Amino acid sequence: MSQQASELFDNFQELTPSEFFRKNKQMLGFTGKIRSMTIVFHELITNSFDAAEEAGILPEIEISLKRVDKDHYVLRHSDNGPGIPEDYIMKVYCTMFAGSKFRNIQSRGQQGLGCSGCVLLSQMTTGEPAKVISSYKEEGELKGVKLEFKMDVKKNKGMLLNRENYEPKHTGVCVELEFKDVSYSMAEQGAFEYIRRTVIGNPHAKIIFTDPTGHKYIFNRAADMVPVLPKEVLPHPKGVTADDLIFMAKHTDKRRFRSLLTSSLSRMSNQRIAEIEEITKIDLNKRPKDMKWEEAERIVEAFSQMNFMAPPTSGLIPIGDEQIEKGMKEILKPEFITATTRKPVTYRGGVAFIIEAGIAYGGDSGRLVNETRKAEIMRFANRVPLTFDQGSCAITESLKSIDWKRYGLRDLDNTPATIFVNIISTQVPYLSTGKQSVAPEPEILHEVKQATMKVARKLQKYLRAKKAAKEEAMRSKIFDDYVPLILKESAALAETEVPEYKEVLAKVTKRSLAELLGENPDKAEEEVEEEFESNKDDGLEATEEEKKKRNQKSNEKKEEQRTLVDRETTLDDI
Repeated sequence: MSQQASELFDNFQELTPSEFFRKNKQMLGFTGKIRSMTIVFHELITNSFDAAEEAGILPEIEISLKRVDKDHYVLRHSDNGPGIPEDYIMKVYCTMFAGSKFRNIQSRGQQGLGCSGCVLLSQMTTGEPAKVISSYKEEGELKGVKLEFKMDVKKNKGMLLNRENYEPKHTGVCVELEFKDVSYSMAEQGAFEYIRRTVIGNPHAKIIFTDPTGHKYIFNRAADMVPVLPKEVLPHPKGVTADDLIFMAKHTDKRRFRSLLTSSLSRMSNQRIAEIEEITKIDLNKRPKDMKWEEAERIVEAFSQMNFMAPPTSGLIPIGDEQIEKGMKEILKPEFITATTRKPVTYRGGVAFIIEAGIAYGGDSGRLVNETRKAEIMRFANRVPLTFDQGSCAITESLKSIDWKRYGLRDLDNTPATIFVNIISTQVPYLSTGKQSVAPEPEILHEVKQATMKVARKLQKYLRAKKAAKEEAMRSKIFDDYVPLILKESAALAETEVPEYKEVLAKVTKRSLAELLGENPDKAEEEVEEEFESNKDDGLEATEEEKKKRNQKSNEKKEEQRTLVDRETTLDDI
């Protein structure tokens, strides 16, 4: 017997965001033990960075990870940011899709899922509550509070278990979470490597990390300048849809649709409004709420036919060549490094982005595999390391399309090099909510390739110079080995003193070796001069003695020759 329609809906349910992600935690990136731990580090660190920078504070983070049992850890994360007011603490850590990042502005996080996702994972794997200590300023007064709470997934909000006052010394937030079914690893995709890359992309930050063995790692900041805050920018006409216009119309306080367009979209002027009216034949003086879907589609179609200026880039703040080099030098200590920042361009017609690239060679560059340095790719989006899903990322795809042999790297995989690529945008096109790979938009693929080839050409020039210096040093060594012998034998044949060639030859050899090793050749030459000057007085007496011996030998040879001549004369007489 077939069921009635009403019976089919007996089990109809509505899920809150917390319930949905409780059943689908993989959509938050929590898949696998190592990855889950790394994602937790990622979410907590990025939130601390954003908060500190908005307050004009140089970020300083201290992380402690203690092992309770196998795959069972307690994580304690504290920062020196502005803190969180008490009324917002449980909203930040227990409410999905809540936060201050739902704006068209460059930021590390974009979805309001980070901290609450970490609390959800902790609660799902251990059942233990989250513990938060927040120190913040309110009306000029420093306040502090300790909260212990759990997440009510049915209501998508927090449940307070305990509250205590706290006497703070400075502002900041400390959160303690307990996890099971996660794992700490020193591998390329582990939490330690995430911190290492984070400091490279954020040279203004300092991170102190204590691992489960008790070993403390201190990653000092390489720059003392807080990044300039990006500005919120309006959407570009080329990047909006009919649905966007209808949504704006329903939630605006403007009385006319023309006012809505000029105030809600960038590069929109009264002249552009008149052009739109001429193309669409729509009266834009009408009330926004009277706008129909068909009219919105016609307006979007008109946008596609018009030539607008590129979107403003005041909302994009790149790291910068100098800062990238500082960050890479601090961690990698390479023998060669270079970086470049491309000009802003757009994808999908109206979303601006900037690509930055850098390359480091030698030193601690690359990844260490069985005591051999191999090439590594460091992918970033808005300064955040992307450590997973590398194969599906646009950055990886672009780098693989480059013919590295043209740049002096016959085998890139076995080259001690680190390739750094960062995409800056108000809307990074991630492939999933895990935010670990960038969509292969054609414009992004092109810009990544162009930026990387530019730094590769500079590396090629360095490698050529290094090879030439090595060949010059080899030639200098030949002179060093053979010229003294030639001069010595020549002087003996000519019955003259051996010329003072050592200082000149030593300078040439020392200078060539210094250039090969990347040292200062002028300084090397000065060291040779100092060495000869210091030995000059000490060897003066020895030199005089050698001259006497040489003169004595010369006189003896002359006497022998005269004796021979006398004998030959006597024989002739006889």
